[in-house]
Amino acid sequence: MSFKPKFISFDCYGTLINFEMGPTARRLFEDRVPADRMPAFLHSFRFYRLDEVLGAFKPFFDVVANSIQRTCHAHGVEYRPSDATAIYDAVKTWQPHPHVVETLQAIAQQIPLVILSNSMVDLIPHSVAHLKAPFHAVYTAEEADAYKPRAQAFEYMFDRLGCGPEQMVHVSSSFRYDHMTAFDLGFKGQAFIDRGHESWCEGYGVQRLADFRQLAEMVGVALPAQRAG
Repeated sequence: MSFKPKFISFDCYGTLINFEMGPTARRLFEDRVPADRMPAFLHSFRFYRLDEVLGAFKPFFDVVANSIQRTCHAHGVEYRPSDATAIYDAVKTWQPHPHVVETLQAIAQQIPLVILSNSMVDLIPHSVAHLKAPFHAVYTAEEADAYKPRAQAFEYMFDRLGCGPEQMVHVSSSFRYDHMTAFDLGFKGQAFIDRGHESWCEGYGVQRLADFRQLAEMVGVALPAQRAG
């Protein structure tokens, strides 16, 4: 499919920025969680983060604190208040995945880019700066008063852009947080960036991309190397 949308919306963490929540927690708890139990511990941490965002909005720090505390309780591991602070503060340092920066810069010359992130107003600028690309708009769960996968987060974006999903492409590495809701809302196009942290799901009208650079071809934009060669 080659469809040039009015806007392209992106999930940020995991899709554009290398989401190091698991590795950060692994390093933090390596002296409290035996190696053979670490995979199950990290799986629980991932699950509880999703569970924490399904209800009424709360600050992302609370999402992190509650989910890691619940994980510790479930696995009989000591929880320290400093754990949540260490994980939350690490988010600002995470860097883009390979080929993200140059691909975004090329696409932005022809199609406005938008971020819709489960983040906070004071947190997301650090990550946007790492991306080094011009974004038309950046929206957070804090502003929408709801986290993805709730439709309210997407609806907030539509209202601010004055554009419906039928004119947009949404890009994410997560079916759970993004693509299932995006399918139900009727996005014209969707791209799943396969980062290996979620399984592929059939039946949601999503194009699977193994390399972020493939997104440019999907939306009809030539990358610089392609123009030259």
